[in-house]
Amino acid sequence: MSRRHAGVNVPLFSLRSADGWGIGELTDLTPFAGWLQQAGLTRLMLLPLGTMSHGETSPYSAASTLAIDPIYIGVHRVQDFQRAGGIEALSSIARQALDGVRRSAVVRHDLVRRAKGEALGLAFKSFLEDEWAPRTARAAQLAAYTSQQQWWLDDYALFQAISESRSYAFWREWPAPLRDRDEAALAEVRGDLARDVLRHQYYQWLAETQWLEARAQARKAGVELYGDLPFVAGTNSHEVWARAHEFALDVSVGVPPDAFSPTGQDWGLPMYRWDVIAASDYAWLRLRGRRMASLFDGLRVDHAIGVYRTYGRPVGGGEAFFSPADEPRQIVQGQAVLRALADSGVHLIAEDLGLVPDFLRTSLAELQVPGCKVIRWERDWHAAGAPFIPPEHYIPRSAAMTGTHDTEPLAVWWGECTPSDRAAMLALPVFREHDITDPNHPWTPELRDLLLEVAFRAGSDDLFVPIQDLFGWRDRINVPGTVTAHNWSWALPWPVDRLARIPEANERASFLRELAARTGRAPVQPPTAS
Repeated sequence: MSRRHAGVNVPLFSLRSADGWGIGELTDLTPFAGWLQQAGLTRLMLLPLGTMSHGETSPYSAASTLAIDPIYIGVHRVQDFQRAGGIEALSSIARQALDGVRRSAVVRHDLVRRAKGEALGLAFKSFLEDEWAPRTARAAQLAAYTSQQQWWLDDYALFQAISESRSYAFWREWPAPLRDRDEAALAEVRGDLARDVLRHQYYQWLAETQWLEARAQARKAGVELYGDLPFVAGTNSHEVWARAHEFALDVSVGVPPDAFSPTGQDWGLPMYRWDVIAASDYAWLRLRGRRMASLFDGLRVDHAIGVYRTYGRPVGGGEAFFSPADEPRQIVQGQAVLRALADSGVHLIAEDLGLVPDFLRTSLAELQVPGCKVIRWERDWHAAGAPFIPPEHYIPRSAAMTGTHDTEPLAVWWGECTPSDRAAMLALPVFREHDITDPNHPWTPELRDLLLEVAFRAGSDDLFVPIQDLFGWRDRINVPGTVTAHNWSWALPWPVDRLARIPEANERASFLRELAARTGRAPVQPPTAS
């Protein structure tokens, strides 16, 4: 295997299969890894898989950064659901929801949750009666899993059960004994809600079992799975509830004003109390790293500058501030946090995009953690005409990208950028080699493939391309700063388990395999069918 890799960036929810339940599922990773193998691509980067907050569709709205959202469970592959009667056992409302999500061109999270919520409930009831009560081998497997993952799963399952019982009210509005985690109150509610606590543990067992099987199959196809670590869990999460002393809940995290946002951004996330966390030698962050390493081969660290210096605004008004306040302490802290995550053994990639202080990239280089190189933003802004930096000049320890889940696809970018921007891009060698120099050149398959060649030629050892750019599609995953039904709902136009029958998918696989081989980003031996 070459040290140079090429991979695709796509949300799991987009990878739907023919017999799935309207959303990409853990079991759909296996056929998609087979297509990646045919395409000579060796890495798959997903968006966060953690349980989303009630009513949310953004994978960054984390009620847990450690769990796997049950929405991704391939219910039709769960033996307890089939034993309970399968689809025929669902209510008419759930069957209507299932029919609706299967006919929808986009992901309908609300309907998926309605159908899967009932299906998983039926599966759990069957498991209780046929496995848990008679203490079967599968019951022993669940018991072993809950014991092994107790360090996070106990708080998660209890939090989910209490939240459900209180109509998903914010935990700070719970009765004081529960809000403040009084031991006697927790013991009592754990007994009262024991069945629901076990149900949420069961869901995580199902999810992780399917995930680990998918990961094993991906590895057989030569594909590594990369995750995405949200900067912090949402305030209404088991992580913040269980460790409230490590957060300043009266401060909201965001980013300061810059050229893209004159007022800055307020994300509504809790502020870390870095002094308290440092006193524990970053114990919780080390545990997060350990959990991620148990699931993923690599990890994108979201908002890397935030672990060096977190920007917060007092919730009740007041002057915004950085924590820590001065650069020397910021560098010490950021390096300590990244080392704590790296100690887990997972391969880190730091999301260092946007306007960041110079010390960040110097520090990442010292830590040997790759940063990101989004090609459209890598320019010599101080030179006349702001020419693009030839991607061949990128340092090996970096991750080149044609875009992210927050950017418009290349096809849209090309149509919207100025003639001078297009001229600057066409000045790169690959376009001159093909005699394409006209800044008015329209978007064509040829242009798409030359832009991909630019990316594959990059000096970066790592390369991740959003799947939209591989095909030249114009669909977006997310438009930052907006809350619409279009965000976080895009799905591939074809089922992932039928890609082998799609001429366009086969053509792309052939092209990408040849391109990866030509640019040193593919296994030496051609892939075989999986």
